[in-house]
Amino acid sequence: MDSVWVPLFLSLLSLLCFSSVSSLPTPLECTDTSRLCTSFLAFKPSKNQTLTILQSMFDVYPEDITVENESKEYVFVKKNCSCTTNKYLTNTTFTVRANGGSVYDMVVEAYGGLALVSNLIMNGEAKVGAVVSLRLFCGCSSGLWNYLMSYVMQDGDTIASLASRFGISMDSIESVNGIHDPDNVTAGDVYYIPLNSVPGETYPMDHSIPPAPVPGLSSDNVTESQEHHKSNLSYWWILGSLVVVLGLILVGVIICICLRLSSCFAEARGNRTKDPDGKSSHKFHVLRKTSFCCPSGRYICCKSGDWKQTNGERSNSLPNLPKVINTDIFNVEKPVVFTFEEIRTATDGFSDSNLLGHGTYGSVYYGALREQEVSIKRMTATKTKEFTSEMKLLCKVHHANLVELIGYAASEDELFLVYEYAQKGSLRSHLQDPQNKGNPKSSEKDTCVIIVLCKMLCHTTLSWIMRVQIALDAARGLEYIHEHTKNHYVHRDIKTSNILLDGAFRAKVSDFGLAKLVGKTNDGEASTTRVVGTFGYLAPEYLRDGLATAKSDVYAFGVVLFELISGKEAITRTDGMVMKNSERRSLASIMLAVLRNVPDSTSMSNMKDCIDLNLMDLYPHDCVYKVAMLAKQCVDDDPILRPDMKQVVISLSQILLSSVEWEATLAGNSQVFSGLVQGR
Repeated sequence: MDSVWVPLFLSLLSLLCFSSVSSLPTPLECTDTSRLCTSFLAFKPSKNQTLTILQSMFDVYPEDITVENESKEYVFVKKNCSCTTNKYLTNTTFTVRANGGSVYDMVVEAYGGLALVSNLIMNGEAKVGAVVSLRLFCGCSSGLWNYLMSYVMQDGDTIASLASRFGISMDSIESVNGIHDPDNVTAGDVYYIPLNSVPGETYPMDHSIPPAPVPGLSSDNVTESQEHHKSNLSYWWILGSLVVVLGLILVGVIICICLRLSSCFAEARGNRTKDPDGKSSHKFHVLRKTSFCCPSGRYICCKSGDWKQTNGERSNSLPNLPKVINTDIFNVEKPVVFTFEEIRTATDGFSDSNLLGHGTYGSVYYGALREQEVSIKRMTATKTKEFTSEMKLLCKVHHANLVELIGYAASEDELFLVYEYAQKGSLRSHLQDPQNKGNPKSSEKDTCVIIVLCKMLCHTTLSWIMRVQIALDAARGLEYIHEHTKNHYVHRDIKTSNILLDGAFRAKVSDFGLAKLVGKTNDGEASTTRVVGTFGYLAPEYLRDGLATAKSDVYAFGVVLFELISGKEAITRTDGMVMKNSERRSLASIMLAVLRNVPDSTSMSNMKDCIDLNLMDLYPHDCVYKVAMLAKQCVDDDPILRPDMKQVVISLSQILLSSVEWEATLAGNSQVFSGLVQGR
């Protein structure tokens, strides 16, 4: 009798093993690689997976997570789904939070069958703090339904129970999944539920949510992590080298300051010798807000004239304002009115040493005005339309990521706008100007090697995290004028030279001379005008129809993202990138051609030639890939498929969090590396 049961038992065991191996779920296939849609993932969280942890696991915001009922047995996660390598997938990252075991087991346990597990993950060992790029199962509807939701079949689930649970027909589920026998479904497989509305209810926020644990800091792995770093000899070599480099930087900065002080005082003494009677109209004074190695190149001593203080009062009179400008532009608030003499004195008579650069409609000067550093835009009186447009918008709109208008001045033939001063210059000068790197031209010729060395040390290379933060700041500024003002505006001239950086390298959008109020149309909000702006940043539909919408700004912002990645200009040469013969092409077309050979973050080697060399390979590949894919979405030829700026802000926020998490794992000491790259 026993001889009969033993073969039967072995056969049953082999059958179960075969079924477990062969039942790995497969993604939904697709053919249109440009397809992008909103999808949902049904996820059954464990008790310790709080809202904060769910956000981190799926790279989403709280409003993207809904619950099936009050018990929160199931949550529904909204994700953008795309057709990648002929399969519908969505990306996320998973952080290993404990040593021991395999990455495969941790991913399967965490995501419950929603993750596509690659061979690389299956064979990998878990190391605390490691960030793993994952793809999750998702799907796009063919048009019969609004959404598809990925659902892992559980024991006891049937097609009939799912149809009743989600309020749809059994035929719909069978049609989407190609099911011929509704009784033949497999637990653990992913099935797609067609939906016409957003599933679930808002995640309840009435209880405190503990923060997600920080990788590498839990009591279970601190000791192991410390022992790992102690045994790593290269870590100490790196740390020792950094100490030496930082010491040399400190010595160079001290030498730089001493040389600048001595030259400044020598010039002051020379001026007093040349003008013993004190008849000169200029004198030297020390500005309270001037930094030692500021991008303006003025360091401590700056030359300016005398003026009569007016204590910054706001005037109801508008002196010298041309009659063609309607004073009704100040119906919200009135800016400070400066006299032409104040402007001329503050800019040292519009000297070349104070010239910061040339904008679309005028020159911009540095000025010391009423004991405050400012930027002054100088325009001819014929530019009243641009002057009025910028005054109208900036008198009504105030945001931390929009440059602040302080006041204005006017003469018979010139107009002046006074803004807050951006100490670090424009983003363009840091990315593409090999000489200045953010510093305006200096009038003196530096022949001393020490001074040249000082300028090199004062220059700050933009690290990866700084670039993402700058992109996020600029996106927030654009989102504000697109969606959160009483009247919605489009900028129409978004580019790296119109993104300014303050002393902390936080970005502010500037130059609203082309900004336009948008009105309601059948297709949304739009403004039809003549085509203005900068080539390389102009959306195809704007060039074709002159129709300016918020999606036109999104296209230009996508080009800015490509510039942040590559360090190249919007119209650039193709040397050594994708073309054998050098020619000038748009950066967007070049990057899109390269991205065709980069299906995921594991193929980043195909994109290496397009990544800014100044990053020195210090960047997380998955985050660079995410920014590149976001830029790709932004420059889509079809404006409907482009994300709005709110979606861009959400994506960049998640990328910034992932980048900071990556930096925390860099050689075990984020502060050392971040401080070196950012020039702290």
